[in-house]
Amino acid sequence: MRQLSLGYSPCPNDTFIFYGLIHGKVPSPGVEFTEQLEDVETLNQLALKNQLDLTKISYHALGHLRENYVLLHSGGALGRGCGPLIIAKQNTSMAKLQGKKIAIPGQLTTANLLLQLYSDGYEDVIILPFDQIMAAVEQGQVDAGVIIHESRFTYQQHGLKKILDLGEWWEKESGYPIPLGGILAKRDLGATLIGNIDSALRQSIEYAYAHPQEPQNYIKQHAQELDDNVVRNHIDLYVNNFSLDLGDEGIKAVNSLLCRAEERGIIPPCKLPLFTE
Repeated sequence: MRQLSLGYSPCPNDTFIFYGLIHGKVPSPGVEFTEQLEDVETLNQLALKNQLDLTKISYHALGHLRENYVLLHSGGALGRGCGPLIIAKQNTSMAKLQGKKIAIPGQLTTANLLLQLYSDGYEDVIILPFDQIMAAVEQGQVDAGVIIHESRFTYQQHGLKKILDLGEWWEKESGYPIPLGGILAKRDLGATLIGNIDSALRQSIEYAYAHPQEPQNYIKQHAQELDDNVVRNHIDLYVNNFSLDLGDEGIKAVNSLLCRAEERGIIPPCKLPLFTE
């Protein structure tokens, strides 16, 4: 049986989504997967090197990967009320943060793309693993940080202040939900195999929904935060109907984000179709 490399993050939403696929709980799409769990920026960089057959990526990274990869309809993180937050030690304004040092969870993360789309003047960034950003803000190593994943639920426990919800800003600016991350497949896998994998991934999500307790050990084995409420809130926020299928609204949201990034010269243009045809 053909083996394919599959990258996804150790965050609860991804381990929830991929549990059924990896553990043989759904019909095989005709391949065996060798999974590699990494933070999303590492996955972005591996995809840039064309090293993964299938992988979770940031939608920012997708803008640089369209020549070699196509987007799947299932498995991604896209929704409302789930965007990155800009936090600081003290209450301030975005205008006062222009020219200041801001920690981001990766150059190619959607978090950074939204920061750059918000306005000019936020180019002085320092890249840190997402789970180190709050500490860097607390310790005064940076003036602010863009936080994602579990940090959204715990920053207040560290006495930090929310300056801006970038997802909320995007929703008001565009009218669309925020595309955070998607699942890509190499174009050369072919439309039939890619379609089979896409279908199996949707079944994996449906399995996890139908058996919510079964993936818990796997999720906690990899989660940054082990508190049950944090894990449950994380999954509830990032796994939704758009994870099952992007649908027309999700596709429009992705295209809007990529078009805006192209117009700003942040990503290169690409005339290839986003999905297999």
